[in-house]
Amino acid sequence: MKKALIVIDLQNDYFSGGKMELQKVDEALLQTNKLIKYAREKQYKIYFVQHFAIKDNATFFIKNTQGVELNKNLDIQDDMIIKKNYPNSFRDTKLKEELDKENINELIICGAMTHMCIDTTVRAGFDLGYKITVANDACATKDLNFKEKIIKACDVHYSFISALASVFCEVKETEQIINVE
Repeated sequence: MKKALIVIDLQNDYFSGGKMELQKVDEALLQTNKLIKYAREKQYKIYFVQHFAIKDNATFFIKNTQGVELNKNLDIQDDMIIKKNYPNSFRDTKLKEELDKENINELIICGAMTHMCIDTTVRAGFDLGYKITVANDACATKDLNFKEKIIKACDVHYSFISALASVFCEVKETEQIINVE
């Protein structure tokens, strides 16, 4: 099986001072860079996904702002950047086409936000037939508010991760992924 690493939306707006700061995003970035190093050693393709808001009333990931840029601490080299406008990294993008060109059928996924673009992309990838591993400690999310109740980021994260792990993917810590082979 040929593998690729997909790094989703680790953009400035999710970091300190950004317009949609996430919890544990710095830890997710640290773990992501370990996965990037590992992927380079294994000669896996690496795809960075970058979200651009398309709604006129969007509050973050706005075109031509610093917040939409991929975080400067990501180890991006000559890797492909996939631009997207929806939570699903496959929807209206060239991601599947690029994976197919390389005969890639196994994905390692990390990034942000666990409850949105990670969840949606993993489910879509599963439906497309990919074998997927999500790096639990290389994902980040935020507190959510529902019916005036705050759901803590750690509860949001584990709720979505556990649902994904039940059918759609394997969930492992970065060190488990790196030390498998």
